Amino acid sequence: MIAIELMETASSGTAQLFSTLASAIPLAAEPEPKGIDTEGVVTFFASKIAPILLAVLGVIFIGRASRGEISKVLTSSAIAIVGLAFIAGAATLFFIGDFLIDLIFE
Repeated sequence: MIAIELMETASSGTAQLFSTLASAIPLAAEPEPKGIDTEGVVTFFASKIAPILLAVLGVIFIGRASRGEISKVLTSSAIAIVGLAFIAGAATLFFIGDFLIDLIFE
């Protein structure tokens, strides 16, 4: 019984010593986290995802047109064109805003 208690005390003391030593030794500095590559994300979306979505829309439009639902096709096409116009407008405003900021803070 005494031997078991002696072993438990020695092992807990050794564990405490090792944890104290481990916290006292400075580890190598961790590299700073890198930012998200937004250019890569936008490029991936524009080159891979957008064509697939446009192809799906085209198939839906062709399917509706073949069933004689021309008014729904025209409505959906108009909505898609307006959406593309909003996206193009947002991209244009982004570049205009960047130009204005560069112009003001030169």
